[in-house]
Parts: sequence; structure tokens; C-alpha cells
Amino acid sequence: MLSSPPPSSTTITTSLAQSQPGDSIRASVGHLLNKAFSLPCSTGALAFSQLVQPTSRFQLALDALLPVLDSTTSTETQLAQRILVSFILYSLYAPHPVTINPFKSALLVAYTREREKAVVISNQGGVSPNEQFVWVLWKILKGDGGDIGPYSPSTLSRCPLPPKLRAINLVLDEDLYYSISNNIDDLTYSYFQDKSRLSASSDTNDTTSLPRILSPVSRSPVNFEEDKKNERVIQAMKLLLTARDRVLNLSEQRYLAPFIADLVNTNIITSIDLAPIISHNPTIAHPLLVGLLTNSNPENNNPRPFLDILPFLPPTLASFDIYGRLLRDQTRVTVPGYSTVADLVLLEVLGRFIHECINWLDRAERDEMAGNISDDRFAKGVQNLCRFYTSLIKLKIVDPTDEAESTEMVHFSLRHSRFEEATALYRLIANSRF
Repeated sequence: MLSSPPPSSTTITTSLAQSQPGDSIRASVGHLLNKAFSLPCSTGALAFSQLVQPTSRFQLALDALLPVLDSTTSTETQLAQRILVSFILYSLYAPHPVTINPFKSALLVAYTREREKAVVISNQGGVSPNEQFVWVLWKILKGDGGDIGPYSPSTLSRCPLPPKLRAINLVLDEDLYYSISNNIDDLTYSYFQDKSRLSASSDTNDTTSLPRILSPVSRSPVNFEEDKKNERVIQAMKLLLTARDRVLNLSEQRYLAPFIADLVNTNIITSIDLAPIISHNPTIAHPLLVGLLTNSNPENNNPRPFLDILPFLPPTLASFDIYGRLLRDQTRVTVPGYSTVADLVLLEVLGRFIHECINWLDRAERDEMAGNISDDRFAKGVQNLCRFYTSLIKLKIVDPTDEAESTEMVHFSLRHSRFEEATALYRLIANSRF
């Protein structure tokens, strides 16, 4: 007789809602944790996401999931539940590095405490029932949490481990310890003296076997204020990536602006992302570009990749807006031979940008004459480029008397003198020379 397949996450969430019509979401999450042992971890995490609105997930995880993770019980059922909770906490921020996961410090505390217990039992010749849980936490903190997604918590809690994957052999790299705990504020060491949080090593008053980050003189890896800050940084990161696809509203821009300096250092934005961000959100692109141009990173040849993208922006209002901001920006740069962002962009980029704008408009004119386009991109482009160059002259950013600098625009404005803006520009340059 064939057994029926395990229910999907949709079936689970539907049955929870039907069985508990008057209960809160927290109660539904509690039922989920009690029912999802036989489902893949990824299915349980998806069910949690379907149950809880995005804006409520962080707080509900604090209220309902962390107490389960922090439990000290070791029965098979409870270990399976803690494995599921660990994966849910990981999966909520899986697209991002584990080092900025708001719950990474809680996962690290659980890993350290459970590993110490398992090591004590192993040194006595036994096998701790939490060995599998330690392995799951180790995988998550290494950034490999996705590997356990296809397996159910009950399977993971029962599956025997080879000797090399026993807890005594699972040690996180010291660099990862510091990347997780380096920027986290101090908490009192009394947090670890609470009986519900004492490790096996501290039970014997032996602090010599504690990892450095958990010694009495070190920083505690738990700070919920820091975790909330990481949550805000992740939200800002999502907004910055969204800025490539659409215009951010004012509230989103205000939320994102204070985090741009932090996001620049994450290397999340590449030169390929700049053009769409500039097109949709020039006000966000300006501080982002300033950060990228002033963030010295010899390994990535900064700021060259970001300078190389600027000349090929189309002659649109957004492009001229960003150039206007950059050419007036007096932020200091570390590039040899240049003093400020304005100096760097003026000498390295502006001339090439004007040349590429003219080439872009020449192609648009040919396409228009051939009937390939029916909009006014050519006419608007000519008008906007002439206005932009006129403003550069009036602001004394470019010198119209320098033939090498302005000859190309003289020919361009004369060729398109049927446009009022082109005629005005030609007269301005001519009057400056004679």
C-alpha cells in the first residue's frame, strides 16, 4: 500500500489557518514548529514566510523562534524543532552573507554552547545526542546552510555522522568568529552566568576551554541592538538593489540614504548596476558614486570600473543631473594626481562623456531618419546636451576659449542650429572667443 506524499508548505499553512481560526499568528507558528518535522527544512521555512508578513518576521522570530533555539533540552523531537528554527532564521536572510544575518550572533551562541556539551561527552568516551544539531549550526555559520534545505529536521536529528563531522572536529575559522563578533557591542558577562545559558565548560568553572570570543574579558557575540541594526542594513540593501529597477519613493530614499556609506563597503554594487540606478534614482546614485570613487580598493582596481561606466551614460536628464552633482562635489579622493571628486570626473570622464553623447545622438538621428524610432529622443537629447554644456560654461567648469576642449561642441551646435538651444550655445562660445 502506497503512502501518501508529505504535505506541501501551502497545505500546512492552510491547515494551520483552518485549525486555529481565532488564534494569533504566533500560535500558528508554534503549530508549524510541531508539525513540520517530516518536511524538508526549506518547506518549513517557506511555510513560515507564508504565515508571517515580511514586516513582522523579525519581531516574531525574536519572540517565538529564539526561545526555542535557546532551549537546553536534547530529546530527539526538541532537537528536530531547534534544527528547523535554526534553518528558518538562516533562510530569512539567505540571499545575503551570513555575517550580516541579524540572528547570526544567537546562532553562534547556540553553536558554541552545544559544541562544548558534545565535546565534554566525547572526551568521556560517549556520543552526545546533539551532535547533529552542532553540525547543522556549523553548516549555517559557514554559509552553507542551503545544503541542508532538502532534508527534514527529523532526518537530520537521527542521521549518524562520520567521525570527521563529530562536534569535536567542527571548528569555525577564527576569521569568521571575528567577522561575526567584531562590531558587536559589549554585554555583561553575567548573560552567560544565567543557568539556562551555562555551557558544559562553565558548569565546571573551567574557562580555559572557552573560545576567545566567549571568555570573560572578550566581547559577547549577542547584542540585539546590533542585530536590529543589521536588519535595517539588510532592508537598505534590498532597497538599493530595487533602485536598479524603479524609482524609489521619498520615504524609501530617506530610509536608504543613511546606509549608503555602509553599503559601499559591502561590494554589493558593481559597475554594471550603476547605469540603471542613475537612470531611475540620480539623487541616490550621487552619494553612492562618491562613496565608490573615494573607497580605495586596489584589489578591484577602484575607482576605475566606476569611472569607465560614466562616459557611456545616455544623454538624458538623469545623466546630466548626476554629472552636475559630481562636477561640483568637493569630497577628497585618494587617486594620485587628483584632489576631489569634481577634479577626477572633470579630467578623467567629462570629455569622453561629451564625445559619447554626440555619438549616441548621431545614431539616434540616423534611426529617426530611417523610421526605426518614432519618439523624440533625438530632439530632446540635442536640447538637453546643449543646455548642459551651457550650464558648464556659466559655472566656469569648462573653458569655451580652450579650442581643444570645446571644438567638438562648436561643430555639434552649428550642425544642429535649427534647435534654439544649439544656436544659443554656439553664440555663447563664439562670444567668449572674440
